Amino acid sequence: MADKPTKGLADVVAASTALSDIDGKAGRLFYRGYDIHDLAGRATFEETAHLLQRGKLPNRSELDAYVDELAQGRDLGALASANIAEIAEKQKPMEALRSLVSLSGADDPDKDSIAPDANLRKAARLTAQQPLLVARYHAARTGGSVPEPDPSLSIAANFLHEVTGRVPDPRAVEIFDECLVLHADHTMNASTFAARVCAATLSDMHSAIVAAIGTLKGPLHGGANEQVMKLLESIPPGQVAQVVRDKLAAHEKIMGFGHRVYKTEDPRATHLRKMSAELAEAGGDDTYYRMSKEMEEVVFETKGLYPNVDFYAASVYHYLGIPTDLFTPVFSISRMSGWTAHVIEQHADNRLIRPDSEYIGETDQKWKPLDER
Repeated sequence: MADKPTKGLADVVAASTALSDIDGKAGRLFYRGYDIHDLAGRATFEETAHLLQRGKLPNRSELDAYVDELAQGRDLGALASANIAEIAEKQKPMEALRSLVSLSGADDPDKDSIAPDANLRKAARLTAQQPLLVARYHAARTGGSVPEPDPSLSIAANFLHEVTGRVPDPRAVEIFDECLVLHADHTMNASTFAARVCAATLSDMHSAIVAAIGTLKGPLHGGANEQVMKLLESIPPGQVAQVVRDKLAAHEKIMGFGHRVYKTEDPRATHLRKMSAELAEAGGDDTYYRMSKEMEEVVFETKGLYPNVDFYAASVYHYLGIPTDLFTPVFSISRMSGWTAHVIEQHADNRLIRPDSEYIGETDQKWKPLDER
């Protein structure tokens, strides 16, 4: 008989990985041995994606080659491009991305291979295409247009230009790039686990990524940053503390607080808090930053919970001009680098992921003919 299961597989080691690690007690996050505090604000998102997908921080020539590969890999393919408008009309953002990534796989030249070199090429293409999918979806539903990506600009700069319609301030680009680095990977979270389970059947990378996106769509995984922003927008001036205390007294969850792994502050939240403060000051309106700070203080005082990555990401994305319902799709832009790296790692040393289960149903049942039931 199997051991008694832990609910939600808490503390169960499901795979070995060299990609990322968490010290929950100390509040530390590492990508391939690099502390996130060492990478954030220093390594670009492209460097971080290279680190995760290809095993090392690139030197100058390696980075140039990878950036060129990203630029060449942005073509969404005929099937995805032809269906964006109809999908935008009928599907919400995460549903749309699930559909569009699947369609883009139909035109990928390596779609029928899970060989190591093919996986590396697909990982780069998926990383390059995801921000363009989000931007073109948004343009299709709003009747706007998307400027052609500038190969001389970073993923962060191109996306902000594409989704806001404005040439972004250089500092805004740096901040958004740091956001992408902070969200790039996070060990065996739900969407990553879903991708690895799919990949472990020797299914293709696009299928595994669709599994990840479908998992991220769920409100207990993705969507918390969007809910944080909606709560901030719903609170009348001067009533943050009262609203939060009332919700907690009613046993309602305040999104953006607490974490299954971290027992102290999420290290990513440390950076995002500073970015929110900077953007608030630069924009001349610190309302949502001040509200966030007050909310943080009340939640900690009442429940002893620290903010997680989603809490200050909400106000940061808002200040950057990103529509609220695109916050989770933006998460997927960043996490694509980690998801694809996990698929590569799973395929490289694979075993079918097939956990046991504990049966809790009836026993010794006897069949009876229909008329005797």
